[in-house]
This record gives sequence, C-alpha cells and structure tokens, in this order.
Amino acid sequence: MRFVTPNKKARGLGSVKTGVHHWWVQRVTSIALVPLTLWVVFSVASLVGQDYAHVSAWFAKPFTTVMLTLFVAVATYHASLGLQVIIEDYIHHQAAKIAALVAVKLALVLLGTFCVVLLLRLFFAG
Repeated sequence: MRFVTPNKKARGLGSVKTGVHHWWVQRVTSIALVPLTLWVVFSVASLVGQDYAHVSAWFAKPFTTVMLTLFVAVATYHASLGLQVIIEDYIHHQAAKIAALVAVKLALVLLGTFCVVLLLRLFFAG
C-alpha cells in the first residue's frame, strides 16, 4: 500500500494560480456580455420592418460598428474560455484534447475575424 498525499500527486502538474485567473476572466466577460447582448438584441429588434437604406445607415454609424465589434470580440473570447474548460474536463486522451483545443481556438479566431471584417465592410459601404 502506497501513501501519497494530494500535494505529492499535484507536484509537477503546473501552476495552481492560472485557474483562478481563467475563472475570473470568464466571469468578467460574462458580465460584460449582459449589457452588450441586451444592446444588440434591442438594436436589431428596432430594425425589424425597416428598409434597406435605413439598416445600411445604421450599420454605417461608428458607434454601432464599435459596439458590434466589441460584442463579437467579447463573445468569441468568452466562448473560447468556456469551451476550453469543457474540453479539458471531458476529453481525457491527451492528443485528442490538444487537437480539440487547437481546433476550437482556430475556429473561434476565424469566426471572430470573419465577423469583424464583415462589420467593417458594412461600415465602409454605408
């Protein structure tokens, strides 16, 4: 029978300080998403029934572009943090875990970049 303390098991597995930072950043981004999401929902809802020129003019406003870009950036970062936790908790094979983490990060970077480019095109087209 071998007696190994939890501290002995944890040694060499990395810093225990990074988890708290990850947890806090995820909470801060979720709090930031509350007003951003409400703004996006109510702003887009106010555009229902408007003609193309009105919607195009709305996208061409600098405030709108900044707020939508901020929403996309915070939402993709928050999604990245949350999916990282899920992958780390539920995928136990190391190679599959690394592949999934890389794939998720890459997909979210591509999605966020695509959204920001589209927003900038709408801004400069209007």
